[in-house]
Amino acid sequence: MHAILLTGTGAPDVLVASEVPAPRPQAGEILVHTEAIPVLFPETMLRSGAFPLPVEFPIVFGTQAAGVIAEVGAGVDPALIGQRAVVSSNSFGTYAEQVCVPVETATAIPDGLGTVEAAAVAMSGSVAIPLLETARLTGTETVLIEAAATGVGAYLTQLAKEYGAARVIATAGGAEKAAQAREFGADIVVDHHIPGWTEQLREMLGGTTLDVVFDSIGGESALALLDLMTPLRGRMLSYGFLSGAPAQVGAMDLIMRGLTLIGCSGPDWLAGVAAARAAALHRAATGSLTPLVDRVLPLDQAAHAHQLLADRAAKGTIVLRPAGA
Repeated sequence: MHAILLTGTGAPDVLVASEVPAPRPQAGEILVHTEAIPVLFPETMLRSGAFPLPVEFPIVFGTQAAGVIAEVGAGVDPALIGQRAVVSSNSFGTYAEQVCVPVETATAIPDGLGTVEAAAVAMSGSVAIPLLETARLTGTETVLIEAAATGVGAYLTQLAKEYGAARVIATAGGAEKAAQAREFGADIVVDHHIPGWTEQLREMLGGTTLDVVFDSIGGESALALLDLMTPLRGRMLSYGFLSGAPAQVGAMDLIMRGLTLIGCSGPDWLAGVAAARAAALHRAATGSLTPLVDRVLPLDQAAHAHQLLADRAAKGTIVLRPAGA
């Protein structure tokens, strides 16, 4: 079968199209004929070597896919054959025409939702929901959502007021993405490409403070935001580092301001994200969440898709489509 191999860590050109043996489902597994494969930002970090990969190269890359269940292993209900599902893999293998995964990693795609759209919303939408639940918004609070035009930030912006945000302030990179964040529900948008954007945000706040910060940028800007947060009850949910480094915040920085930093990562957090996947897909099917598809590319163009993400050129999820899907 046709697949994309990760031949080592480095620039996008380490992703190479190749022919590999087709997998067969083992006990407890399903085989999926993939139709839509989302290219995810964490995958670009893994590919680049930012996170260590304890694997022997080359490997078939990719962590999520959507498609049709074509075969099942021993112990799996054969009635699943023919159903559409989004699947995830902790052992990679999804950048391919077929992938085998444990049946428990599959989430059914509801009627009324396209497979491409399901692939696009599955990860980011299922991260946004537990973030908002963890924030425990009260209905009176001002929130800051970073990178609000794409990825998790876009879904946070779409849902924030439903979950209890009174005022949504967003960051976005450039005028086009700022307009998109406003369409999703942001009341105020600041351009995080502008040096010293946190000072511009201070002026926009006009003496008010941020009750909740959804931090996906990390780096030094996270520390600068602490002085704009509400003392004693302000909380920052740290779930990403688009800057290339996690939030540069120490315990004393929080103690002296009476603030809380909530780390949204690790096995327990990821289990909650997986549990929210069905809800995200249901919302997308019923229209309460708008899937963001930037473009659909042939599977062979996986390296190009990674370059687009590195260049911050995507305004939604880039989806790979195998030939014939």
